[in-house]
Amino acid sequence: MNLFNCGLNHSSPLLVSLFHFFFPIFYLKTIFVPPVLGFPSKMERSIILVFLSLLLLFFNHCSFLHVHSSGITLRRPNEHVRFNLIHRHSPELGEDPGTTLGPPSSQRERIKQLMHGDNARLHTISQRIGPRRKNVEVMMATTYKINLVELPMRSAADIGTGQYFVSFRVGSPPKKFIMIADTGSSLTWMKCKYKCKNCSRERTILDERIFQANKSRTFKPIPCSSDVCKIDLFRSFSLAHCPTPMAPCGYDYRYADGTRVVGIFGNDTVKVRLSGGEKIKVTDVMVGCSETIRGNFHDIDGVMGLGFDRYSFAVKAAKQFGHKFSYCLVDHLSPSNLVNFLVFGEVSISPLPNMQHTELILGIINPYYAVNVSGISVDGKMLDIPSDVWDVRGDGGVIMDSGASLTFLVKPVFDKVIAAFQAPLSKFEKLELNLGPDYCFSDAGFKESMIPKLAIHFADGAKLAPPVKSYVIDADDGVKCLGFASTGWPGTTVIGNILQQNHLWEFDLKNSKLGFAPSSCTFH
Repeated sequence: MNLFNCGLNHSSPLLVSLFHFFFPIFYLKTIFVPPVLGFPSKMERSIILVFLSLLLLFFNHCSFLHVHSSGITLRRPNEHVRFNLIHRHSPELGEDPGTTLGPPSSQRERIKQLMHGDNARLHTISQRIGPRRKNVEVMMATTYKINLVELPMRSAADIGTGQYFVSFRVGSPPKKFIMIADTGSSLTWMKCKYKCKNCSRERTILDERIFQANKSRTFKPIPCSSDVCKIDLFRSFSLAHCPTPMAPCGYDYRYADGTRVVGIFGNDTVKVRLSGGEKIKVTDVMVGCSETIRGNFHDIDGVMGLGFDRYSFAVKAAKQFGHKFSYCLVDHLSPSNLVNFLVFGEVSISPLPNMQHTELILGIINPYYAVNVSGISVDGKMLDIPSDVWDVRGDGGVIMDSGASLTFLVKPVFDKVIAAFQAPLSKFEKLELNLGPDYCFSDAGFKESMIPKLAIHFADGAKLAPPVKSYVIDADDGVKCLGFASTGWPGTTVIGNILQQNHLWEFDLKNSKLGFAPSSCTFH
């Protein structure tokens, strides 16, 4: 429980400054001016001094606080929020054979599930990026305070929208949901019911965890007549139908794998826990109340949108916690006691002396996070790859994606990379398994030291040199595959989550920088 509840608004720094200016004047006058008619007696002056001292203590305390417009009150400049990221194949999600959550029956089945999701994911990315290759102005607030929020992530490959899950609390009173954390989605939505007398009979929401939006004291539907609905949310598939000015803004959100969610947009409160243990509220978070769901979302409660969009949860939370969010992914085959995490704010993990930074290209192909790659090397030799494949403002480009498992290379890049590995891998029997990865081989006699070192080079000099296990993956008993798949050109190269493993990735949205460094993902 807080000792003080200041209730100050954004003008509080001015109030504090004025108080500090006038306090010495009143203080000295109270001490040195002798009692006269109408002036306090000695006892009264003592009471006034005690009152002024307490008031000074109050204002000093409040000046150390900052009350955000979102309703967050933060004490220390290094606080953060953390979510655990839970992979879809983690035992934490159960072992129901009727779903694809939890540990697969075999490594081969694991790869098949991941590739099923990757195929749908790539289709979704292609559909979304194709029409959006133009500059998009994204209006963002510029006032931030440095604080930190963390969340755990879990994988959800088979629905084509994400690979990792988080526990997410929304509403008043807060209700817990298991959500896909997806850097390729801008909309945060949950399975939901609202005041809908004429709801579609197609509604198939039968799960226990359903957001009862009409029972949340803080849920506020967005009117369909508002500019937010008609203009801002057009990219999020808002519907033009508006029977009355105050009717809720509807959406019909469709995924490339055929999944469809229909509902209404609203704002509500999300409850998170700071690194110091205090629970706080992030208010006015845009959420989708999805009342009709058709497709592959049976296993999960919704999606947490981490894409770059002014209304995404990532951008909303980053405004409150130091402009930044970060995630760190352990090997997807690691023991379940090793946890992936998602953090909003400054990350306080083991020192990372090898932290590098490169340009984060924002607003070009929203909601994706693009990077400026200049080339790929194998064993220190730069491959002869046409430069236009890296041009995000043209027909190419590279994005970071937590929702894809493999790394998808456009054909001109894929052909050069595979050619560079063929000679070193010629000593192993090549296998045709139709698992998804395009190059698989027998691992008889395999040693990591036999594999060339791959590196991705960025235009500003940074270099990602992943460990061998991040691009030579176990596909089955006695089988390994290169963790790359080919995709069409023109098109976008996608750096998937397996290649991102064992690194901390820091997205600095204010300065448009992506930081990365090798990490064990041990959080303190």
